Amino acid sequence: MSLVLDPAAQDLLFREARTANTFTDEPVTDEQVQAIYDLVKYGPTAFNQSPLRITLVRSPEARERLVQHMAEGNQPKTAAAPLVAILSADNEFHEELPQLFPHFPQAKDAFFSERPVREGAAALNAAMQAAYFIVGVRAAGLAACPMTGLDFEGVRKEFLDDDHTPLMVVNIGRPGPDAWFPRSPRLAYDQVVTTV
Repeated sequence: MSLVLDPAAQDLLFREARTANTFTDEPVTDEQVQAIYDLVKYGPTAFNQSPLRITLVRSPEARERLVQHMAEGNQPKTAAAPLVAILSADNEFHEELPQLFPHFPQAKDAFFSERPVREGAAALNAAMQAAYFIVGVRAAGLAACPMTGLDFEGVRKEFLDDDHTPLMVVNIGRPGPDAWFPRSPRLAYDQVVTTV
């Protein structure tokens, strides 16, 4: 095999990892979330723009407010998950570029002075960071249930502001009984990779 990552780690992160639909009631701690972030923050983004923002939904009141914006099939599992995260793109990420991209601080104005450009860049790069976040949850020995079945505008109004665009909601915890659906097929290498 050509991969240097230990096969057990490969299984944990990819082959055996699944989207969990039920969770135990074991809490997910702030320390676990901090450890996940401290790992996945190193994933690359263009200009190191790092536009992902994470809103942790912990209080019962906030959970109730969130559940009403989830699609019907996602409501029960969102209500029961030990921790729920709203992942969003910060459309004003460019304000941090002088710190995050110090060798070219002018990038803030040279490339990202216009809001539509920032929104496109934020959406793409925050989506990459969301994928890193899911892998980080798995690296912590937890399971994730990323969902896009939700009222995005409702979630934005309820939890964010006009400068943040919600991308997904992720339930996080230890898998509970009957957590997994059967694994769906994947495309073969030759269906995806073309050499030119």
